[in-house]
Amino acid sequence: MFAAELVLGFHWICCQAVRWNLTRYSPLPHLLSQRFTHEEELPAVDVFVCTADPVIEPPTLVVNTVLSVMSYNYPTRKLAVYLSDDGCSELTFYALHQASQFAKHWIPFCKRRNIEPRSPDAYFDKPTARPSGQEWESMKCFYVKKLYEEMKSRIETMAEKGSVPPETRSQHKGFLQWGRHNNVTKRNHQSIVEIVIDGREEDAVDEDGDRLPTLVYVAREKRPQFHHNFKAGAMNALIRASSEMSNGAVILNLDCDMFSNDPDAIRDALCFFLDEQSGHRIAFVQHPQQYFNVTKNDLYGNSPLQTDKVELAGMGGYGAALYIGTGCFHRREALCGNKYSSKVDGQGSIN
Repeated sequence: MFAAELVLGFHWICCQAVRWNLTRYSPLPHLLSQRFTHEEELPAVDVFVCTADPVIEPPTLVVNTVLSVMSYNYPTRKLAVYLSDDGCSELTFYALHQASQFAKHWIPFCKRRNIEPRSPDAYFDKPTARPSGQEWESMKCFYVKKLYEEMKSRIETMAEKGSVPPETRSQHKGFLQWGRHNNVTKRNHQSIVEIVIDGREEDAVDEDGDRLPTLVYVAREKRPQFHHNFKAGAMNALIRASSEMSNGAVILNLDCDMFSNDPDAIRDALCFFLDEQSGHRIAFVQHPQQYFNVTKNDLYGNSPLQTDKVELAGMGGYGAALYIGTGCFHRREALCGNKYSSKVDGQGSIN
């Protein structure tokens, strides 16, 4: 106990510096809209969602995160979503394929009604998502909820079976990657990159006729004799794969169990990246996390309020930020090794 007190005391002393200059930044998205009057002028954004095991991280959980970021208030031509599946599971690919069909209804439903949060499971679990009486029956919310429950049931049924039946494999050519001749296992498999929705194609539209964002499934190559570096290795593989397809100037990474609860999160982050005075000095923008399934009296600190409310704001006072592994927007050129320079080009990027 004495040793523990010494360690915690030393940690407390070191953390005092970040409490001296708490600074909280607020984005001004209306100024961003004034500067970029045409949405086509906005930078492309790639979203990386990482999952590793279809048992620990159920496919329904994964696709809820994917659907929440596909529904951002951002030009869909400028948005691409990549799911990294380190488990290389056909069940996860099946769930993603099902989500791509449901997205044709979910995305316009979210944007027409400006609903929040845009994770279907979280939204339909809210009491306010259940209008009463005739209003509930007449609204399209009932229809979309029914579609979601049907999709969720199909995914969970397939997960219980543990494999995708032959009649289902004909729905997408990507299922051929799990053919019996490929001998795919979690720790030993070839690279798999499948475009589920190609946002460049004319027929990739939702029920309103609007273009859908690009959606890509990625399972990086794994061999037992090589160390795969876990999530860091997955991020590196996603950076390389996305650079050949969408090559977004800004990258958002999310864990598969942490959906985005703010449809304007991209525009808020761009307010810092595209700031005319200091934007070129910013390599990444870290959004704080919020936890929903935490007990009212959080005795064991499952929700790190100190990190989100104190330490992030304290680091901000020194022009820095903590990277907490998820909910972070990165400038791609910073991840690719470009160094900060005081000289800035006309686009506000790092030289």
